[in-house]
Amino acid sequence: MYMIFSRLFITTIFLGFSLYGCAFHSIPEIPISSESVSAGTIVTRAGNEKKLIGSPVAEGDQLPSTILVDRVMRPRTLDEFKGKTVLISTAPSLDTQICERQTQLLGDASDKELPKDIVRVMITRDLPFAYGRYAEETGFFHITYLSDYQDAAFGKQTGLLMEDLRLLARANMVVDKNGTIRYLQIVPEVSHLPDMEKAFSIARKINAE
Repeated sequence: MYMIFSRLFITTIFLGFSLYGCAFHSIPEIPISSESVSAGTIVTRAGNEKKLIGSPVAEGDQLPSTILVDRVMRPRTLDEFKGKTVLISTAPSLDTQICERQTQLLGDASDKELPKDIVRVMITRDLPFAYGRYAEETGFFHITYLSDYQDAAFGKQTGLLMEDLRLLARANMVVDKNGTIRYLQIVPEVSHLPDMEKAFSIARKINAE
């Protein structure tokens, strides 16, 4: 009798996880940072300093014409977005809760928050296959996913590459129709989220110019 009850209890718990996984996997509170550091300086990860290497960019600079790879393995250049306002969000890896939440906020933004003519771009050093899986799971096909996995060219050309981890820092940048970086937030502590709402607001303002 005890064995039957135990098996029934375990089965019930398993079904609960399967059917109500979202309830069991509630999103923890992730701090949102309004602060920023400069490219090519220092960020922290759980309090440990991480040096950013490469050629640092700043507001007012032209976005480098880096060649990246999209989720279906096609080479893409950042030059192709000229003529459009672009919101670029960078993160270490989609396979972490914080990066996934960052991407979710980008994907969930309504047309009022981010009008359709503003290009939403996510850049990490994940393999393109991870992007394909994520897009299928979430339905966020309106995000342009670009991978810097080959040689970290984007990270090096922007000063956003963490030297020892070889991953990108967490950042948001808004690029205007002329390819000029008009807004850049690099989150000082990698375990915090960037201020997505501020980035959306600035993107709308620049897009209306």
